[in-house]
Amino acid sequence: MDPCVDDESKIVKRTLHAGTRAVPFRDGTRIRFHYQTRKLDGTVLDDSREQGKPMELVLGKKFKLEVWEVCVQKMALNEVASFRCDKSLVQQYPFVAKTIRDALKPSDQRKHCCGMTIQNEGIGYGDLDEIFNCPQDLEFVLEVVGVEDPDEYQKESWQLSDEEKLGQVGQLREKGNGCYAAKDLTGAMEAYSYAAGLIEQLMLKEKPHDTEWNELAALKVPLLLNYSQCKLLERDFYAVIEHCSEVLDKYERDSVKALFRRAKAHVGAWNPDRAREDFERAAALDPTLGPAVAKELRQLQELVRLKDVEDKLKYQKMF
Repeated sequence: MDPCVDDESKIVKRTLHAGTRAVPFRDGTRIRFHYQTRKLDGTVLDDSREQGKPMELVLGKKFKLEVWEVCVQKMALNEVASFRCDKSLVQQYPFVAKTIRDALKPSDQRKHCCGMTIQNEGIGYGDLDEIFNCPQDLEFVLEVVGVEDPDEYQKESWQLSDEEKLGQVGQLREKGNGCYAAKDLTGAMEAYSYAAGLIEQLMLKEKPHDTEWNELAALKVPLLLNYSQCKLLERDFYAVIEHCSEVLDKYERDSVKALFRRAKAHVGAWNPDRAREDFERAAALDPTLGPAVAKELRQLQELVRLKDVEDKLKYQKMF
């Protein structure tokens, strides 16, 4: 087939297998494609099929290898095509390839690659060192295996604008509440946790305790408390203590819900003194909790008594 050459003659396309349908591309479109990278002498550098999964990129999100974003937009769904790309367009390929290869290794075998390391030791792969030190044209054989419009998939957090993140927080909280009501604790925790993570990303852009930061914190606290309640029902006491302590230490020093739930978690983790402190402080802040706290303290006292009896019996058996 006759190659299709772009205006600058830096990307030469040759269709190897026609696609099934043309696709309207726009910012936010997610494209999955298999790739094989070759030197012009036919040497294969990388092959996504051997790596086990296709590459994925989202248009308009500044993918590290821009030439791939250009190439896939010249293709149809299920098309297979080769692209000969000028060396000036593939200078980042050694670093992208290293990242992909390293991701397939166990974490303890990955090696950080800074500028000084590259200068002294190279990238860490002989074939990538070669094309880094001697830039050359590369050929990519691409097959587009999936195209999703921005409205057809749930965006990952890094794809969302700040406004979209805030919008999703409310939706996720409602979803979590629905799951909790249906006793789907796993679904509830996933929703609460993801929403809290989105807020944390927004808070990192603000100065702590400024107005905007405080407004975001007010959104995050109920999510942490709801998440803690789910963990309490799962008897994951240390997770409850961790998240309730985050609320009390960072956002609301006098959060009665955080104190009460942390107190119950301290009982479960058998920290009776800390449990008693949290129960008493919760009751002092909210006197209406007096009867509930009194009941919890009586139960705690009985647990302590039983524990003392158990310890004495164990001690006697030692002698």
